[in-house]
Order: sequence, then C-alpha cells, then structure tokens
Amino acid sequence: MALTNRYTGKPLLRLLECYVLWAIGELERKEEATLEQMEPKLRQVFKQQGEWREIVARVISMPPNMPELIRAKWAENLEIAKQHTAMPTPQQFAEVFVDSNLVK
Repeated sequence: MALTNRYTGKPLLRLLECYVLWAIGELERKEEATLEQMEPKLRQVFKQQGEWREIVARVISMPPNMPELIRAKWAENLEIAKQHTAMPTPQQFAEVFVDSNLVK
C-alpha cells in the first residue's frame, strides 16, 4: 500500500479503495494478506468486529449489497470503455468509485 499525497490525512481512503478492488476481484493477494494482518488493529481502532472488509463496510454504513453494486458499476464502466477503446485500470476505477460514491 504505497502512500501518496492522495492519502494524506485520509486514513480510510486506501481501505475503501481496497474494498472496491476486493469487490471486483482485483485486490492483489499480497495486499489482502496485509489487510488481514491489520484486522486486530482495525477492530481496536474502529471498535468493530469481523474481517477488514466487514469493518470498513460498517464504519461508513455501506448497504449489505455494496459488493454487487460495485461489480455492476465495474461491468458498466468496462462496456463503456470498450466503446471508447480506453480501458480503466482496476485502481483507476477504485479511485473514481470511492471519490464519487463513498467519500464526501
């Protein structure tokens, strides 16, 4: 999880992006393992139980079907991109999705 200015002062931002990447099946195994190792700390910090993605979902009050909603938006974006021959990377999609739907 490389840090950039994008994440300065926004501790949840990268976790949200990872959640989106996980939902579309594009979270790298190494990054998921890191998040799994962070679970005890996440439980402590956010006073929540469960796996990292359950904690993230609860912290920002995501609906239970959020993974399905994210996958549907990913599929829609891929179709649009094919028509314009400009394929977004999963990370680009995650950033735009988070910025547009999950942070204010």
